[in-house]
Amino acid sequence: MITIKSKKEIEFMKEAGKLTAEVYEYIGKIIKVGMSTYELDRLAESFIREHGGIPAEKGYPSGVRGVPNFPGSLCISINDVVIHGVPSKDIIIKDGDVVSIDTVVQKNGYMGDAARTYLIGNCSNEAKELVSVTEQAFYEGLKQAKPGNRVGDISHAVETYVKSFGFDLVREFQGHGIGKEMHEDPGVPNVGKAGKGPRLEPGMTICIEPMVMLGKPDVWELEDGWSIATQDGSLSAHYENTILITENEPKILTIL
Repeated sequence: MITIKSKKEIEFMKEAGKLTAEVYEYIGKIIKVGMSTYELDRLAESFIREHGGIPAEKGYPSGVRGVPNFPGSLCISINDVVIHGVPSKDIIIKDGDVVSIDTVVQKNGYMGDAARTYLIGNCSNEAKELVSVTEQAFYEGLKQAKPGNRVGDISHAVETYVKSFGFDLVREFQGHGIGKEMHEDPGVPNVGKAGKGPRLEPGMTICIEPMVMLGKPDVWELEDGWSIATQDGSLSAHYENTILITENEPKILTIL
């Protein structure tokens, strides 16, 4: 069921979104070559808790027997890992890495969800273009996030932009509604047809999150039961924000 947020709920969503944005500002200052993804995760968790938030991804249920709940506060996905990378003491950030980070912050019972991709040190021009296109794909989708439009208008805009550069998008995972729960209706695919899907209304809060790869769109799950990687080993990038549908232009809640 799609929920329309009240004015009070929107204020809570704004607070959660602001803290989420602050987490990324903090990460941008501390992420570096030689740091383990485990260390980065622990520092981010401390920052979230010290500022009155709860890292909502920590302990998120896998839903699969034998696969533990998610152990981190951040999903840290490097190079060919598209999403859901598990923080580890054994994974060390290296020069030239493309590091995608996704986190959800809960505050006052409401969620803020965003993802950013960081270029570490001396990255290839190909990697730089991938990250740039992924971020702009979000903004192309955002242009369609207006009342009266449909979810498919967002999906089509994202897909059209990404494919114009010869890149591709994950089909198995998508954006989503958000509020008291991390994942709510409607689903917001990164591929689709204009004019299809639920109609957008003021008060809806959704996440648009292009997950883009240089190569083919096929992905597979790694042995940890969480990490999703490109089958052909190609680089990937991820960019996401929580947005509010208003009577006029959409408002991004997870940017300062």
